[in-house]
Order: sequence, then C-alpha cells, then structure tokens
Amino acid sequence: MSYPISRRTFLEQLTPAAIGLAAGAGALTSHAADHMKPVEKKFVPVMVTPFKSDLKIDYDKLSLLTDFYLAAGAKGFFANCLSSEMFFMNDQERIDLTRHVVNYVAGKVPVVSTGSFGDTIENKAVFAKQIQDTGASGVILITGHFAAASESDTVLLHNLEKFLSLTGDMKVGTYECPVPYKRLISPAVFKSLVSNRRFIYHKDTSEDIKNIEVKLKIAQGTQLEFYNAHTATAVESLRKGGRGMSPISGNFYPEIHTWLCRYADAPSKSADAAWIQSEIARTEPVISKYYPLSSKYFLKKRGLPIELVCRSKAKSIPAEQMKVLDDTYNVFLGWCDRLGIKAVNGRQ
Repeated sequence: MSYPISRRTFLEQLTPAAIGLAAGAGALTSHAADHMKPVEKKFVPVMVTPFKSDLKIDYDKLSLLTDFYLAAGAKGFFANCLSSEMFFMNDQERIDLTRHVVNYVAGKVPVVSTGSFGDTIENKAVFAKQIQDTGASGVILITGHFAAASESDTVLLHNLEKFLSLTGDMKVGTYECPVPYKRLISPAVFKSLVSNRRFIYHKDTSEDIKNIEVKLKIAQGTQLEFYNAHTATAVESLRKGGRGMSPISGNFYPEIHTWLCRYADAPSKSADAAWIQSEIARTEPVISKYYPLSSKYFLKKRGLPIELVCRSKAKSIPAEQMKVLDDTYNVFLGWCDRLGIKAVNGRQ
C-alpha cells in the first residue's frame, strides 16, 4: 500500500487560513562531557496539548501525558510547538503551557519552547524573554518568522542578529516549521548560526538526507544539537551525527523512536533498524491524517484519558479513519513484539 500524501500537507492543516505572523535545550545535553563518553541519541517529543471539552488546556491531563512520554523514554520535550496547536493559543497560554511542563518535569529532562511570536523583532524579543523566564532550557525560533518567503537569507540573518542583540545570552534554537511557511536553512546560513554558541538546537524538516548530511557535517563537534522530524531518514541521520528524533509519530508510538535512538548505531540491530524505519515511514501519512486529533485518538486507545478535542481544523475523525488507526495500533503492537519493546500502558 502506498501513501502519497506528504507530512507537510497534513501539518499545514493545523493552522488558520491566515496567520499574520511574519525547540534543543540549554542544551539537551552536557557538552563539556561529550568527548568523554558516547553521545546519547534522544527522542524529544513535539508535545500535543490535551484540551477540555470547553477548549481550555487540561493541565492535569498534560501532566499524565508528560509521564507517558517519560515512561516511553523521552529525553527532553518540545512544548509549545506546531503539534501543540500553538497557533491556536494566545501568548499567555503559550507561556503557561511551557511553564507547566518545565515545572512538572522539575529538571529531569530539558524543555524547549517556541518563543518567536510577535509582529516586530522587538516584540519577538519581549515574548522570547517571557518563555525564557519559565525556565525553558532553550527558546526556539521559527525560521519563517524572521524573513518573508520573498526575502533573502541576508534579511533572515540581519533579523536574527537584531533579535540576538535584544536577548542577552539567551540560548536559542531554530525550527523549520511549516507555518507560516517552511523556510529551510541553507548551509551558509546554518554555518553562520552554528558559529554562535548561543544556538544549541535545530529541528530539521527538510525531509532531504543530502540537506541533512550537509548540516550534520557543519554541526559536528559544536554545541548545536540536531533533531530530525523525518521518519524516512531517521536511521541515516542518527548514524551521521544527529542527536535525536522529534517526529509527529512520536505522539503515537514514542517507544519506537526511543528504540531507534538507542540502536541506530548498533551493527547487531541494523536489519531491525532498517525494517522499523520503513514501517514507520510507510504508516506516517496514515497517522498524519486529521492530526493532531488522530494522535489523541491513538493515545486514548493506549489508555490516556484525554478528550478528543482540538482547536485546530480537525474536529472529528470519520469512522473509516478510526478503523485505519485501530489497525495501525495493532500493527504497532506487532512492532513491539518483534523488537522486544514493552509498550507503555497509559492507564498506569
């Protein structure tokens, strides 16, 4: 079976038709010790947000979801991201959401959060400082927030430089978010950013292993941690120096990405790694449909008592798509059996 619909198509459905807006930790590791031991590869979920039936954030369920991610092996969190429905929140909700996750994990793992909202560079800096004040380990900057689609990389770098001049020694990262439009970072821009030690994180959505390889070579030996959002290039990016994975499928079966991060470099697991990558890449277009509601349906099947409520466009899932997700859940259990993974019970 083939699934021709791209991840980008589904993610772009998460946002309102017109958004007037133009993740990485401090860091997600201790860089001073990196040369002393093998680098740990990390699954960092792009967190979904549980809502109550009245569309208010359900912080109790958010805590349960955070526990679930941790039990599944998460080594960090990207709160307030596209999967979190951040474009359907106001600034205070974005801040409160981030603060709750930071406080709840209490230093067990780092938390990063998007902080580049605002209609001017000055306003972006103000909001970024509010995100920093939550205790987030890194403030993530959406690349499409710093230059219009028609503007050059020179404009992008100029605006980023201005932002940095207004934010002291804030640790930051970059996020090639599909919204307001997907602005991929060129190798030249990436090299410039990596040379600044304040840049500690990059979430890549290029879906292009050649592009990824170039960036990984630039980041090699630096403070910047590279997280791939693309399941079809997961193994290769991890083997070539990526610090971890941060895909939307981590909101369905996080244990699989934890396993990949742990064993991508293990020669004895190479066949299983290639197999599971092909499996998750094959199923991603299926789970992406009606996302993030689809992930909440899947998580509910896994025992998490979250409401099937979203603020984004997907308000309900047709019965036939529920059947597809039910079937995918059974497929996931088969993956766990083959790989020797104990699936986390969300009821615990």
